[in-house]
Amino acid sequence: MSTQIHEDASRPGRRPLLNLLMAGRTHGKRSPVTCLYKCDNACFHPVPNTSDNPYFRDIASAALSRRAVLAGGAAAGALVIAGTVVGGADSASATTAQAVGKGGGRAFGFQPIAPVPADVDEVTVPAGFRWHPVIRWGDPLFDPADVFDPERQTAEKQARQFGYNNDYLDIIVEPNGKRAVLVANQEYTNFGIMFPPARSEEERLEQLRVTKAAHGMAVVELERRHRGEPWTYVVGGRRNRRITADTPMALDGPAAGSDLLRTVEDPTGRWVRGTLGNCAGGTTPWGTVLSGEENFNGYFRSAGTSASERRYGLSPSESSYGWEAVDPRFDARRPGYENEPNRFGWIVEVDPDHPDEPPVKHTALGRMKHEGANVIVGRTGHVAAYMGDDERFDYLYKFVSKDTFRSGKSAKARAHNKTLLSAGSLYVARFSGDSPIEEITGTGALPSDGKFDGTGEWVPLMIDGASAVPGFTVEEVLVHTRLAADAVGATKMDRCEDVEPNPRTGRVYVACTNNTARGTGSNEGATEANPRNDNRDGHVIEITEAGGDARATTFGWSILLLCGDPATNAYTYFAGFPADRVSPISCPDNVAFDSAGDLWISTDGAPGTIGYNDGLFRVPLEGPERGRVQQFLSVPREAETCGPVIHDTDGSVFVAVQHPGEDGSWDAQHSFFPDYVTPGSLAGGKWGGPRPAVIQVTRA
Repeated sequence: MSTQIHEDASRPGRRPLLNLLMAGRTHGKRSPVTCLYKCDNACFHPVPNTSDNPYFRDIASAALSRRAVLAGGAAAGALVIAGTVVGGADSASATTAQAVGKGGGRAFGFQPIAPVPADVDEVTVPAGFRWHPVIRWGDPLFDPADVFDPERQTAEKQARQFGYNNDYLDIIVEPNGKRAVLVANQEYTNFGIMFPPARSEEERLEQLRVTKAAHGMAVVELERRHRGEPWTYVVGGRRNRRITADTPMALDGPAAGSDLLRTVEDPTGRWVRGTLGNCAGGTTPWGTVLSGEENFNGYFRSAGTSASERRYGLSPSESSYGWEAVDPRFDARRPGYENEPNRFGWIVEVDPDHPDEPPVKHTALGRMKHEGANVIVGRTGHVAAYMGDDERFDYLYKFVSKDTFRSGKSAKARAHNKTLLSAGSLYVARFSGDSPIEEITGTGALPSDGKFDGTGEWVPLMIDGASAVPGFTVEEVLVHTRLAADAVGATKMDRCEDVEPNPRTGRVYVACTNNTARGTGSNEGATEANPRNDNRDGHVIEITEAGGDARATTFGWSILLLCGDPATNAYTYFAGFPADRVSPISCPDNVAFDSAGDLWISTDGAPGTIGYNDGLFRVPLEGPERGRVQQFLSVPREAETCGPVIHDTDGSVFVAVQHPGEDGSWDAQHSFFPDYVTPGSLAGGKWGGPRPAVIQVTRA
């Protein structure tokens, strides 16, 4: 790393901004800068989950009897979504899928690209496609006069511009097809490539304030003249909005008002300033957007003495960002601020159609390192929200609403549906395998039945607003959710990131990104649901709720993909599809679905595991091509692929390109995405570094 991002005695007031604990310790080519700012050097610290849950293999023997219970009910039944029965493709859509291109019967045809080496600073798309940026970090949202200038950024201006490092993304198109609204998370920031080194203490503090303003979310109106054309964003759009680390938000649900959420700034425990660490999310059937607050611990200094603080990775060390220097809330050691960390780690709901309405943090969905939440409406009208806790050896969760969904587009129905995540029941998953213990070797070799599979149960933590965990009040269950899940013996997973139900079948797909700590030291070894020790490449699990019911408390499961490069790893698995005919894939992160029900997977970490840039991949889930992974695009050097949105019937795919050129420095940038303007080529300026952006891929 350049010494620019360390202490520089020649510049008054210059203080170290980075503490690169992971330098030289990352796996493969994982950036130590990403480790610091995105997850507070999580791999450097001991695994937070030290609970003595029963090892998965200890309960595997019970699987055979439970498997009989699910027999005949494991196939997904039809689900009712907004009053429409969703099942297999009808004849018209099936005909359309067969007629498109070279997709092997898929709804979106393309020739897969070859893997792109990790040092290439380009966006690569299939032949016959092109890409363009829709919106970039620093683009003005409200006034064209808010021109982006990284050498003269202020917090006030950044709060009026598109934020940094987008993750979750959706493009919600209006019925006329000519207008839409884009909603994006802005997860974290990187001082070293965003700004020149501060020349004074005053300038350094303003840079801290700018990074606060660059976090959060953005809502932006889009327009185009005709369907199928590229979108452009609208400066000053009616719904344009920036949500930052200072935006007022409501707390609702059973824990709202709890003593555990009260601070000197909010003695009611019902309001909080800001959201941060916003990773993945989901768009609800009623048109709002959910955002998951993930690695919130890295923003706080805390006493670090309680069981809950330790379980969530809070410590007395200086925070990754140093915001405690400009905002007392982020030093939870101060009197009156001890509970401030408890006010983060929630699912946030935002209504993009109402820019003046405060976002809501839903305590009923529990507090954890939320990757996101994705909602489906079940056959009874109750909604289920599926959630992953993105930490090594943490858990998979489901929330089921107490009330039922109301169909229709009336304001009354929408208002009702916006209360569905405020009350209900919260569950955590316990998995059981059906193979003999000795056949789960930790290598990824398949057991004798030819697949990793079994049954599971949703263990209640809260039922209709009442605690289901002995010794925990409902407020404790929701604020200290990890401890409550420990107490009921949930299954330790390999970083459950995005968890999404397929809107066509109701089956649920869980992206387990990786876990290189599995099987090391005293950490739990391989289990049938997490079958590899030193799991560098990750896997994807397919879950089928019993009877196809979103309210079910039992499920069947199997591993769809055991990721990796088949050319170098014999123990990969692609739902039985021949491994020599797939694109190599590693570190699955976000997932999405197209109109044919195919799964799309974006990755985060492939450069460090298989040596290729991260990308976006399609995987058919039905028929003879089930499991055939095909790469659609590759993002630039040191970037991550986030928030895939698949509008295949419109000929478009969108992704958020996060942290391009992450390991560069102000004077030695590693990427020039998305405009590829090199230093010195701009009239009147030298700027030529990367700007995280949302891009659209269309047919050429």
